[in-house]
Amino acid sequence: MKIKFSGPALPRSGTLVLFLAEGKSLTGLADKADRACKGQIARALAAAAFTGRRDSSLDILAPGGGLGRVVVFGLGDPAKLTSLDVEMLGGAVAGTLQSQKAKAASVAADISPKGLSETDFAALIGSGARLRVYSFNQYKSKKPESAGLAELTIHSSDAAAAGRHYRPLEAVAEGVHFARDLVNEPPNILYPVEFANRTRALTKLGVKVEILTPAQMKRLGMGALLGVAQGSPREARIVIMRWDGGRKGDAPLAFIGKGVTFDTGGISIKPAAGMEDMKGDMGGAACVAGLMMALAKRKAKVNAIGAIGLVENMPDGNAQRPGDVVTSMSGQTIAVLNTDAEGRLVLADVLWYVQQRFKPKFMIDLATLTGAILVALGKEHAGLFSNDDELAQRLSEAGQATGEKVWRMPLAPEYDKIIDHDVADVKNTGGRFAGSITAAQFLQRFVNKLPWVHLDIAGTAMDAPRSAISPSWGSGWGVRLLNRLVARHYE
Repeated sequence: MKIKFSGPALPRSGTLVLFLAEGKSLTGLADKADRACKGQIARALAAAAFTGRRDSSLDILAPGGGLGRVVVFGLGDPAKLTSLDVEMLGGAVAGTLQSQKAKAASVAADISPKGLSETDFAALIGSGARLRVYSFNQYKSKKPESAGLAELTIHSSDAAAAGRHYRPLEAVAEGVHFARDLVNEPPNILYPVEFANRTRALTKLGVKVEILTPAQMKRLGMGALLGVAQGSPREARIVIMRWDGGRKGDAPLAFIGKGVTFDTGGISIKPAAGMEDMKGDMGGAACVAGLMMALAKRKAKVNAIGAIGLVENMPDGNAQRPGDVVTSMSGQTIAVLNTDAEGRLVLADVLWYVQQRFKPKFMIDLATLTGAILVALGKEHAGLFSNDDELAQRLSEAGQATGEKVWRMPLAPEYDKIIDHDVADVKNTGGRFAGSITAAQFLQRFVNKLPWVHLDIAGTAMDAPRSAISPSWGSGWGVRLLNRLVARHYE
């Protein structure tokens, strides 16, 4: 969908979207539109007893003045609107227009809520609409009859400024869509080599992309990651994406993603019911790839590393067995008691590689790691584990601002003891209790004292609750969260 910004001259035909504060009369461009329609909009509002209550809307057909349709959205109290609220409003606008099969529409966005400028409001409406208009239907033999909403023109008193404010938001939305596409792809199409190949497209944006093969990983001693991959005929890959937008010599920020392109559980095989959803077990890697796209598209003034470990976990005759002991790149040995606790094995080697090679300022890993986090938090929050209070707090604040919420979970030596093993240095599962915590404790053994956050996104990366700006099974969760963290604190 194309978003355009235009001045206060309203269209004389087509569909027009207006906003009304609760208990107020039409003002600004909305009043101008009403006068062009000879008061018909105001009369329709009165007849419907439409007060402008938040999350309400009124559809007015053929109001006159040449317009085919006017849709009025209630703002509630504008003073209470946050940036996220306005983005959600933009998503709701786009969703309504899509349901009406509109191909193009205009929006009167000359609104200045408390704490937001008119240009901010217009740009955020555009961002919400851009996030909402998404579909993944390339595998359908019969395409939808309607092409959907193709163009949205947003009217503001300073169109140029609104456009400037929108551009970085558009870059983030495109990163979110990239991540959604990756998660939604079927696993016979998107396997480790293909995933790695798709990241090469980022080189056109200035991202440096390096891909490690199994031979290189073997030389590096990555026995943990390679152990997961050995049951599949599809080779593993590690992708290193580098965006050098900051000052030369500044330590980079590092983002690491789990990329299990399909997870059967290996020899410890999962139940058949719902296994098809395990194509989304690479949601962390998808987020990292989407974030790197967003940073590059908006020319972020930061140095960043995106590293993803890509494997397929299959129960082949060559697959690793429960009871195997593997040696990680760090030199620590791991007893593999459950081959379905594979994501932490992948991350162990990638985390160690990134900190040893790049000496980052911090590391944040994202992984659809445990079912236990769903039991604890459901699908509304991702689990956050960290050894650094400041970084954890910044992420919590970013989560509230973007709606990609996190909830901090504990780490403690008492939990760490649960994963000690009598044969190897550590075991890859601590049993039934505190499953997401012991998984994080496992990862912490591979990060030393570097500031680090682990985000368990099993409940949010796929099949998360739909919202006005997130209509897809693959949500692209985390791109907006991490982009805000970077923009607010590290540029």
